[in-house]
Amino acid sequence: QVQVVESGGGLVQSGGSLRLSCAHSGDTFSNYAMSWYRQAPGKAREFVAGITSNGGRTNYADSVKGRFTITRDYARNTIHLQMNSLKSEDTAVYYCNAKVVPAFARPEYPAEVWGRGTLVTVSS
Repeated sequence: QVQVVESGGGLVQSGGSLRLSCAHSGDTFSNYAMSWYRQAPGKAREFVAGITSNGGRTNYADSVKGRFTITRDYARNTIHLQMNSLKSEDTAVYYCNAKVVPAFARPEYPAEVWGRGTLVTVSS
C-alpha cells in the first residue's frame, strides 16, 4: 500500500524557518511526482511546490517563490520542504501528495496518495 507521511511541522516566529519532510513507502519512489499543498483555516487547499519524479524540475506557487525549496532524497524515499522567511500567512496544514507517472501506473495502486498533514503555525 502506497503511503506518504509528513513530519516537521510546528510553531515558529515570523521570519523563522522550518523543514518539512514526507516519507514515501509501498512502491517505487522514483515513479512518483511529489508535491506539497497547504490548507489554511477557512480556505481551500492550495498548491505550494512540486518536484518531478526524476527531480529534474521543480515549480512553486508565486506566494512562496524565493522562500521555499522542495527537494527529494532517493536514498531515503523522502521529500523535504525547506521554508525560510516564514510569514503569518504561511500558517496552514501542509499536505504531501504523491502522483504516479502514467507510464508506471498499475490498477492495483492508487494514482494519487495524500498524507494526513502537518500543522505549521507562524506567530507574528
